[in-house]
Amino acid sequence: MIETPDLSGQTAFITGTTRGIGKALALELAEAGCNVVSTGKTVDDSDTDLEGTIHKTAEECAEKGVDTHAIQLNVRDEDAVEAAVEEAIAELGEINIVINNASAIQMANVEQMPANRYDLMNEVNVRGTYLVSRAFLDHLKEVEEDAWLLTNAPPVEIDRSPGKAAYSWSKMGMSFITLSLAQELGGYDIGCNSFWPVTAIDTRATRYFGMGTEDDWRTPQIVADTVMEILSRDPAEFTGNAVYDEELLAEAGVTDFSEYNLTEGDPAPMSAQMFDPDYERSI
Repeated sequence: MIETPDLSGQTAFITGTTRGIGKALALELAEAGCNVVSTGKTVDDSDTDLEGTIHKTAEECAEKGVDTHAIQLNVRDEDAVEAAVEEAIAELGEINIVINNASAIQMANVEQMPANRYDLMNEVNVRGTYLVSRAFLDHLKEVEEDAWLLTNAPPVEIDRSPGKAAYSWSKMGMSFITLSLAQELGGYDIGCNSFWPVTAIDTRATRYFGMGTEDDWRTPQIVADTVMEILSRDPAEFTGNAVYDEELLAEAGVTDFSEYNLTEGDPAPMSAQMFDPDYERSI
């Protein structure tokens, strides 16, 4: 287990907190004392089989004793993003942790991918990351606590992705923006990093698109622990990195990953190999 940093008095703005990785991140930060701004599209789950809303996530975080605020947000809408940032700061004050987690996914080759779905993934993933990050830049430059801009996206290691070009392009774009900001903000001690799981993670999207079975998945907790390990570091020193969960946690001293697995045996590095077919575990 990693040593959890004390985030008391700090505040995080997280996109896509309704369920899955985003919710796990929100709850883990709240457990460490961090106030949470829960954002996403879903505010009512009464007429769907998919449980979870931004308000329910905020309520669960509040039960851990932190301040919370929920904002319905379409990250594709520039005006909505800027309004959400203003509202979050007005409600909870200084925000020093921004996590771009919201993401759209669809696996298909170019011939089978409708143009509107291509547009959606690029608008949610790349444009959303761009808009949220940009809207917070002036604020992050002035925060007194450690400042972080983190993005749930993979390292950029390939120049093609047959069978999933649209999705891969949009996800790598998220990292491209984040790592570019690491240099653009080099004088402000803002830690800009992307994080990505080596294995597939048990989420609604993973199950819906049939991306393997439970033998292939880990729980979202491994991603949450990875983010906590990042936040335990110095943002002035740890910036411009695209990290894999296993590698960063191993560096922090984790030797047994079985607690994250859904079944016995470590899952294959499916998620890493999606963006880097030559990826091999180094641990």
